[in-house]
Amino acid sequence: MQRAGSMMSHLGSCLQALPSALRRSLSSAQDVLRRTPLYDFHLAHGGKMVAFAGWNLPVQYRDSHVDSHLHTRRHCSLFDVSHMLQTKIFGHDRVKLMESLVVGDIAELKPNQGTLSLFTNEAGGILDDLIVTNTSEGHLYVVSNAGCWEKDLTLMQDKVRELQNMGNDVGLEVMDNALLALQGPTAAQVLQAGVADDLRKLPFMTSAVMEVFGVSGCRVTRCGYTGEDGVEISVLAAEAVRLATALLENPEVKLAGLAARDSLRLEAGLCLYGNDIDEHTTPVEGSLSWTLGAVTSGCPSPCLKKNVAMGYVPCEYSRPGTLLLVEVRRKQQMAMVSKMPFVPTNYYTLK
Repeated sequence: MQRAGSMMSHLGSCLQALPSALRRSLSSAQDVLRRTPLYDFHLAHGGKMVAFAGWNLPVQYRDSHVDSHLHTRRHCSLFDVSHMLQTKIFGHDRVKLMESLVVGDIAELKPNQGTLSLFTNEAGGILDDLIVTNTSEGHLYVVSNAGCWEKDLTLMQDKVRELQNMGNDVGLEVMDNALLALQGPTAAQVLQAGVADDLRKLPFMTSAVMEVFGVSGCRVTRCGYTGEDGVEISVLAAEAVRLATALLENPEVKLAGLAARDSLRLEAGLCLYGNDIDEHTTPVEGSLSWTLGAVTSGCPSPCLKKNVAMGYVPCEYSRPGTLLLVEVRRKQQMAMVSKMPFVPTNYYTLK
């Protein structure tokens, strides 16, 4: 079907147990795979390693994908997301640089406040999604996707050189920190035991540098990719295993891998770059404001015990409750358009 509108419709369909977006992203034929600082840690804890976006990462551990998914919704799970690209943008003109590349008002961010944004091309297509934080330390902290690592880095480096040649004060540093995501309704309770800062004062999309279970210099950001309350912790690579081990000492915490991360984000209605959005999708079409006749991500929902999916359809078929036929493995299945998210999100905001 041709692109026909500006609203993302979400379809129920019959799909394999492993999320479809993850199946398409896994690679089995890459020559050189990068390893995170937690690679040996994953193996020691029964991690089943797979190739993903050029990295060797755990798809799951000894628990099943569904058990890990449900544990995250009911307790909390620890994810290794160190494959994400972490960069610092510094200099007097750092905001000018970032606003020349992304959709969003970076200048209005308060100290230690972050925002979800998008790199876009000249036609308005989405090059990647990212989080930009205006740190109180005088730089922008940027986290973007591993699958777009080279593209994003080249984009930023080229713009740095362009602005520097024009006399602007701006620079870029690639961070080699590990990145751990603690996600779930008890994540804050678990983390509070290891920090002096009052996490009740750290709402969604804000961050602070603090000592975490004896590991100094950690940047803790209240965000995540599961729809649950939680944090992402940027930590020195040499301290990553120590921190992960400390977090796992709490029985609330279990390790989770790529499979659970993908089904959790799908239930929460969060897009995966390369599947649900790409260079041929504009922010308005991506519902980021979210139509094509195609399913872009789908899986059985462990929480709802139904099959769910994201996809694009013409606007005239986008009203919630509309019945559609979806082709799955050359068979037609009935699907119903529904509102997102499939499972309510539980982000922590100040009351």
